[in-house]
Amino acid sequence: MFEAVLFDLDGTFADTAPDLGGALNILLAEDGLPALPLEMLRPHTSSGTRGMLRIGYGVTPDAARFPELSARFLTHYANALCVGSRLFPGIETLICALEAAGTPWGIVTNKPRRFTEPLVNALPLGSRAACVVSGDTTPNPKPAPDSLLFACHALNVSPARTLYVGDELRDITAGKAAGIPTAAANWGYLGVDHPIETWGADWIVDTPEALLHVRLQDSC
Repeated sequence: MFEAVLFDLDGTFADTAPDLGGALNILLAEDGLPALPLEMLRPHTSSGTRGMLRIGYGVTPDAARFPELSARFLTHYANALCVGSRLFPGIETLICALEAAGTPWGIVTNKPRRFTEPLVNALPLGSRAACVVSGDTTPNPKPAPDSLLFACHALNVSPARTLYVGDELRDITAGKAAGIPTAAANWGYLGVDHPIETWGADWIVDTPEALLHVRLQDSC
């Protein structure tokens, strides 16, 4: 029923928390600070560097230390980009079903291209994505609609007949701004600030396989 399906990357398509958390814990060790458990880090993972440094150091992008910590964190992450990262359970089943139905799929993420492309290429199925749009592909990343509209144009599909799946409020905000039906991935990281029920997604799905039963005419 959809012309295409688009996925957020971190927390939706792949569980990247082990590698992002690993980079943070290396940074903490360098500074003589104790490591943090993965389950504490997981809800902050979809916010990338900002989320990791906020939970690890209590700093925000306007802090004086942020540029230096960010540069060091990203160096560690680049050195171990896809060691522990894995597709979420059920993603492979979903992708194979989409491909069998002739439905193109792609990835739209806020992760910069220098990390997105090697990560996607290292993940199973990643090279089969019909499009991969990074956070710096367009001038304005999510929650702006630009990257989603770019993906629809690249795939030559109608936004209104495309599904976007994400695990953060900004994913749903971007989808709504682009006129794209949205599904909130309840298996993902979900952030820490807004309950998933308040995002305004057309659907909340508990597993990737559940997306096989989502139909365009049932959207809110």
